[in-house]
Amino acid sequence: MRRTARPLTVTALALAFAALPAAPAHGGEGTGRLELSPTGVTPGDEVTVRTAACGADGTATGDASAVGAASFSLAPGEGQGRLDGRFEVPPSAQPGTYEIAATCADGGRRVTGDLVVSLTGTHTAPPTYPRGSVKTGVGGALGPDPVQTAAGVAALAVAAAGGTWLLHRRARGDGI
Repeated sequence: MRRTARPLTVTALALAFAALPAAPAHGGEGTGRLELSPTGVTPGDEVTVRTAACGADGTATGDASAVGAASFSLAPGEGQGRLDGRFEVPPSAQPGTYEIAATCADGGRRVTGDLVVSLTGTHTAPPTYPRGSVKTGVGGALGPDPVQTAAGVAALAVAAAGGTWLLHRRARGDGI
């Protein structure tokens, strides 16, 4: 019984693997998909799109309408064996995961990639810093009017002298 069980098991496994669909063979990394860089963006960011699915000398048309952007073109990159393109995520884009697609001009092959839009995170544009003064209504230590500044300094000097005199009287026991 043992001798027939092993060949039957091996035969059953061989048939099971033969029935599985074969995965397509690709010439290199990223040849069957659309690569997005960066994959996580905030509204207003620029996204670089790459694919090797259309061949090194082909062209493709990209579709970013799912995220609210227009179509874009992909052209051969610099000696990389792939196509490159760019699009900008509109400022009105809502958070979520969007499918970005590209269709090859030769044969109409369609490749896709996922883009994640969030409202938090780092923006790829250089940061802008605030300039100028803050209008709080309080004013600065040295205002534009020197008369008011002098009056303020005099009032502080009188208050300091009066406080010192009162503390000195109290310490001697004269009372307030």
